Amino acid sequence: MKKLLILPVSVCLGLFLQAQQPRMPFIVYIDAFSLKLIGQAFPLKNSFHRIDTALHSNFPAPVKRLLTHSSGLAVCFKTSSPRIAAKWCVTSRKSGNNMTPIVNKGLDLYIRRNGVWEFAGVGRPDSVCNEFVMAQNMDNAEKECMLYLPLYDEVKSLFIGVDSGYQIISGKDPFTKRVAVYGSSVTQGASASRPGMAYPARLSREMGINFINLGLSGNGTMEQEVADMVAGIQADAFVLDCFANPSPEQITERTAYLVKTIRAKHPHVPIIMIQSVFREIGNFNLPVREMVRRQNENTFKEYQKLKLAGIKNLYLIPGDDLLGKDHEGTTDGLHPNDLGFDRMLKVIRPAITPVINSIP
Repeated sequence: MKKLLILPVSVCLGLFLQAQQPRMPFIVYIDAFSLKLIGQAFPLKNSFHRIDTALHSNFPAPVKRLLTHSSGLAVCFKTSSPRIAAKWCVTSRKSGNNMTPIVNKGLDLYIRRNGVWEFAGVGRPDSVCNEFVMAQNMDNAEKECMLYLPLYDEVKSLFIGVDSGYQIISGKDPFTKRVAVYGSSVTQGASASRPGMAYPARLSREMGINFINLGLSGNGTMEQEVADMVAGIQADAFVLDCFANPSPEQITERTAYLVKTIRAKHPHVPIIMIQSVFREIGNFNLPVREMVRRQNENTFKEYQKLKLAGIKNLYLIPGDDLLGKDHEGTTDGLHPNDLGFDRMLKVIRPAITPVINSIP
């Protein structure tokens, strides 16, 4: 005779309640290449590089490497999912010791609410390949999202995830005009806390204009071949924030070629030069202070020469007050922290707004 298995009432009730509970939705991922990628100077297929460096074999090796970094690139999409996650792989190169891992190899999510881009979450990296839920417990209204990629590493792959049962669709480029920003590590974003805090990204969100990030950390030195590439970008304006990297002598030798090459290909667009930020280590380091003084002096001289030579629609933003006067605006005495970038914006934005708004 078979024996009947009799379970206690409490066990039966527990199994019944477990069966009635809704299952937690799992995350479904899609390749970010199926969504809208913005921020590249030239459109590239299935690449998170800023420039196709294979087309520029004469570039210096450090410039080619830096242009594989995804600084300023962002993926635009829409979803009503309560959760947004990401899986991404970067390189095994060591992170900079003056930057957060998030700005170096992580992700930065923004959602537009009432017409304003607001921070929503980050993707924290802890390895070469990473998976992270960037935002959760949100409502199921449709959200317009923009996900910034790492500023100082190459993205090998990127997948964006939402809860099962929800869709993720490609967004549109939220920006109209394009402004190419060629510069130094400050332009690239060192040392902001996360990718969306770099000043070109902040200008994009605040002004509704796509500021293309061509910051080349330590290597924005206006080589002729790089100047030719910059001038070939289809842009409504050009910002030259590169005068922190060249020596004072290189500024004298190379500025005119860069500006005149841009002007030859773009006869009427504004060209805005920004003097170097003050190196805060120069507060006590006298040779550094003198070098920055000479860099900015020579930048001003070249600006004056170009104006006298008949270059129109050319502007100069002085570097004296970009970081304030209390010497608290940098992370390492060289690169702005978030406070420093905020102070830079307070100088740059009012200077460029009337210039950009005058563009037809």
